[in-house]
Amino acid sequence: MRRADRLFEIIQILRRRKMARAQDLAEKLEVSERTVYRDIRDLMASGVPIEGEAGVGYILRGGYDLPPVMFNEQEIEALVLGVRIVEAWADPKLARSAEGVLAKVEEVIPDRLRRHMAETALLAPADHLAEPITIDPGDLRLAIRDRRIVHLQYRDAEDRLSERDVWPLGMAFFGPVWILASWCELRQGFRSFRLDRMSAITVLDNTFEPKPDKTIEKFLNSGWVKQA
Repeated sequence: MRRADRLFEIIQILRRRKMARAQDLAEKLEVSERTVYRDIRDLMASGVPIEGEAGVGYILRGGYDLPPVMFNEQEIEALVLGVRIVEAWADPKLARSAEGVLAKVEEVIPDRLRRHMAETALLAPADHLAEPITIDPGDLRLAIRDRRIVHLQYRDAEDRLSERDVWPLGMAFFGPVWILASWCELRQGFRSFRLDRMSAITVLDNTFEPKPDKTIEKFLNSGWVKQA
């Protein structure tokens, strides 16, 4: 890793954590603690608001912002592949947003990486089999962000129609199926609903407050594959 990339990575690590020891940074960056101490001193001397001391740990004071534009080749490949998967498997709105991400990245990276982005041979073919989704997944994403209750018209595996109000907790993709992770008010429990089986949805004005026993983390630990 080039020194400039390492200094940038130190800042990024400190932005994500409340405190990091030199030992933790050294292990993450695969360098010696002595190198970390030197890098920290140089960052502080250049005006980066890092506080702390050797043997205790370091923190980055709030309010410091550095746009993450210094990508390496592998990070560029991860971005390109991720965007291509979204373009192939997500709805058109999300696909357009993914294209916008790459366009913004392309504007700020060096020519060398821009060429690498254009030549990255990681593909996600779009000629896949998937059940058609007739509702707008963008409405569900909005409901998740705003914590708004959703009214579903839903057909199960036996084609039985039901209606229910759910708390949308998250969406997950299990090719070729998208599911909505939720707390179902009718069943008073966690349920997952396939988007391709939703006949109609209505995002209600009613909101729900986060509760410790009704979170996406609890959902994932509760046998969440159970469908309605």
